[in-house]
Amino acid sequence: MKYTSLLITGAAGFIGFHLCKYILDKFEDIRIFGIDNLNDYYSPKLKDRRLDILKNHNNFTFKKLDFSNWEETYNEFKEIEIDAIIHLGAQAGVRYSIENPWVYIKSNDLGTLNVFELARKKDVQKIVYASSSSVYGGKTEYPYKEDMCIDSPISLYAATKISNELLASVYSHLYGINAIGLRFFTVYGEFGRPDMAFWKFAKNILSEAPIEVYNYGKMVRDFTYISDIVDGIISALNKNYKNEIFNLGNDNPVELEYAISLIERYLGKHAEKKYLPIQPGDIPKTWADLEKSKKMLGYNPKVSIEDGLKRFTKWFKDNWYWIKNI
Repeated sequence: MKYTSLLITGAAGFIGFHLCKYILDKFEDIRIFGIDNLNDYYSPKLKDRRLDILKNHNNFTFKKLDFSNWEETYNEFKEIEIDAIIHLGAQAGVRYSIENPWVYIKSNDLGTLNVFELARKKDVQKIVYASSSSVYGGKTEYPYKEDMCIDSPISLYAATKISNELLASVYSHLYGINAIGLRFFTVYGEFGRPDMAFWKFAKNILSEAPIEVYNYGKMVRDFTYISDIVDGIISALNKNYKNEIFNLGNDNPVELEYAISLIERYLGKHAEKKYLPIQPGDIPKTWADLEKSKKMLGYNPKVSIEDGLKRFTKWFKDNWYWIKNI
């Protein structure tokens, strides 16, 4: 990679942690400045565990910082040289956006504006930023292509991600910033988020508690393993497209019931299922069209749902001694 200094927002988050670790393990000459506000949307203990691993690298510097605060963000980095920004920090969660909409506007909209303003003021010419499959709303034309109209989001979280894409387009046009947006499709894997389905399923099954299965088990997701997502981010970082959007998925939609059966098999325990209706803001099915990503990024997901869940459940069981308290 041609970079020597990277700013990565959301460094203590699930995807941010794995991206930082990949770069730190592979490129000793790249310095990473990681920031995260370490909020309590889910247990900060998990974020601390991720950071403990990253801090073993001498070329990793972490700062607890809320990038929705412009003065704090700018003052922290105004004297630091940055070659590129990978903006992964955001308030996550579709359902939580219904309960607490203000934090999404603050973090995802105002925070993203601050990140692009920082790039403008420091003449950083490259930003790779996280978008989401949720931007496609309730569309029933599959698979989802990047050029689809996305003017009908069904959650505030999705609306903020659409807003981020529009903001990136403006900053690319006005200031020549090379902005690449990545629409992630249901990412899972080791050190994942406790609010995500696979973590909750595995924890409840091992605890012999019921699991909640929404849409009566008919949910379909294009589950994407974390290493494939990291590969896609690295590919985007190494490209110089002016203003592009790419899907990062697996191009293999899976019914939730099948995924649960795999988790049961790998954990060696049966799940007690509590079937519930679909939740407000949820999308019944996602499916990523990868033609553009394969052609322009060289993106090629390698991990099947069977292999990915085998890896995830093994890690989960091996670390159950502390996971059960998260």
